[in-house]
Amino acid sequence: MSQITTSTDDSQARLDALSELSQRLLDRCRTSGASQAEVSCNEESGLTVGVRMGEVETVEASRDRSVAVTVYFGKRKGSASTADLREESLQATVEQACAIARHTEDDEAAGLADRELMASDIREFDGWHPWAVEHEPQRAIDLALAVEQAGRDFDARIDNSDGASLGTGTSLGVYANSHGFIGRERSSQHSLGCAFIAGKGDAMQRDGWYSIALAAEDLEDPAAIGKRAAERAVSRLAPRQLATGSYPVLFSAEMARSLVGHLLGAVSGGALYRRASFLLDSAGTQLFPDWFAIQERPFMPRGFRSASFDAEGVATRESALVEGGVLQRYILGSYSARRLGLRTTGNAGGVHNLEVAANAGGLDDVLRGMGRGLLVTELMGQGVNSITGDYSRGAAGFWIEDGEAAYPVDGITVAGNLRDMFHAIEAVGSDVDARSHVRTGSILVGAMTVAGEG
Repeated sequence: MSQITTSTDDSQARLDALSELSQRLLDRCRTSGASQAEVSCNEESGLTVGVRMGEVETVEASRDRSVAVTVYFGKRKGSASTADLREESLQATVEQACAIARHTEDDEAAGLADRELMASDIREFDGWHPWAVEHEPQRAIDLALAVEQAGRDFDARIDNSDGASLGTGTSLGVYANSHGFIGRERSSQHSLGCAFIAGKGDAMQRDGWYSIALAAEDLEDPAAIGKRAAERAVSRLAPRQLATGSYPVLFSAEMARSLVGHLLGAVSGGALYRRASFLLDSAGTQLFPDWFAIQERPFMPRGFRSASFDAEGVATRESALVEGGVLQRYILGSYSARRLGLRTTGNAGGVHNLEVAANAGGLDDVLRGMGRGLLVTELMGQGVNSITGDYSRGAAGFWIEDGEAAYPVDGITVAGNLRDMFHAIEAVGSDVDARSHVRTGSILVGAMTVAGEG
């Protein structure tokens, strides 16, 4: 898809204004007696359109801004925010943050991240690509209609549409603190997708597809998105159930991301210092097979979470999260690190672009290697216990025989324990789903309990 940017780009001037605003607010915090302070200023704008059955349903333009102020009086913390940039509102926000701090208890872990950890080399990673359709609603509508029409024309069994949508937006942000750090970021993000309903009556099945990118030129072709969504919906017609048993389970790439997400939740500082994780005291231990690896890459061009600094201004760095199957570290900001007696990993606000290393070929290769088992393409419910690691979720997908899809299945549950599931991973495919900051291919777990009929 061709990329068209807006004719005038005033983003740097707007970042200059946000930077100047953040400095004025820090000065006010200092004048008010704060020993430390930090300020986040953000501006976002976007357009979202939705169509269904060839008719326009929604056209929504948005423009948001926010200012958040956090002050520290010694080890006491107070925060306040506003969307009103009038001087009296900004002054009231600082005063409110200071009042809160004066009435809170001391917290020995409170405070800015250490000064020496602040990022000094602040770069951009080719993530700023505004799309002209933000200012051209009719063109956005036409693209959404084209996606839906391509899917409706694909197969006569597509009897209904759940709609198609296009979203585009930009974001500007400045973070500054009383260490003298100031970091500026700008990014864009665009999406195009649709969902269809195949079949009639009790035999109806729903599925869809979407594309998302930082630059419009990286989006999939609208016709291809519509056709793939329709193909996925039709492929689910006439599902069967399975006999309850223990089977190999292959999580498609988009579902495999959730397994990585459960790992991230369990090794995040907040869960650890609250002792609400099944992976307490697991750093340095073998959690996965010895070939398994996850690398954090914050400097990827056009990466969804590329950044030179985290939410506290700490410099990001490339590092292993898992190497040789061993958990190398936790995911920490400065507060959680202090609570645990450790050092921040530069992950305040989350991780920056994770890559799960593959040890196998594409999806077809992994299916042939599995031979017989369950391919999961949809997960439902929230049946994961973060304290015990017990895992039980509704699922749908395809039964695999002789390395090929034999028939669709639904109305089943896949269950196990995440620690056991991690150990039982047999393959990671090279079929990476690039629509997320967690980049992984399909993941094959050697055996899980599948609850179906009987």
